Amino acid sequence: MTEELLLQGCLQNDATAQQELYNRYSPRMLSVCYRYAKTREDAEDMLQEGFIKVFTQIGQFEARGSFEGWMLRIMVHTCINHLKKNKRFNENVDIIQAANISIKDDNIPSTLQAKQVVECIRTLPTGYRTVLNLYAIEGYSHKEIGTLLDIEESTSRSQYTRAKNMLENILIKRKILLHEKEKRSWFSPVKTN
Repeated sequence: MTEELLLQGCLQNDATAQQELYNRYSPRMLSVCYRYAKTREDAEDMLQEGFIKVFTQIGQFEARGSFEGWMLRIMVHTCINHLKKNKRFNENVDIIQAANISIKDDNIPSTLQAKQVVECIRTLPTGYRTVLNLYAIEGYSHKEIGTLLDIEESTSRSQYTRAKNMLENILIKRKILLHEKEKRSWFSPVKTN
């Protein structure tokens, strides 16, 4: 079934089209939710909430961009709202951890497997993880992140810097990052701010 037929079916609340749409896009959208969630159960909750929004708002899709991109924005906003609703965004690094964060280059190894990176990112405190995902992976500017999360733009910048540094330390500790030759510039934003 083509994407256009799926969308038409979903607009008519056709359960078969909705199931097909879910089956086609849920693996990719779950991976997005998983980057923001602390547990798989949280990611699955975010995914379900996101798909409910997709199905209820599908009439608002104007086909100006890709449908998957439109869904991705809904999923990201759903994840942020889920974190805010559950007051998990305000988790922060305690003073002892913060004192151990060293300032390093903006370099992360080039040979990392995606799964290793995601697992390391998931160990970051929620605020750091959220800003890192929004800026480096989703491509939001710090100003946009500030608006989304109800924080100052400068807070977004500092949380991003701390997240990168903490992530690098985790990668070194797990022996994923072994020496300078394996480093390269990484986590550049998708778009400029």
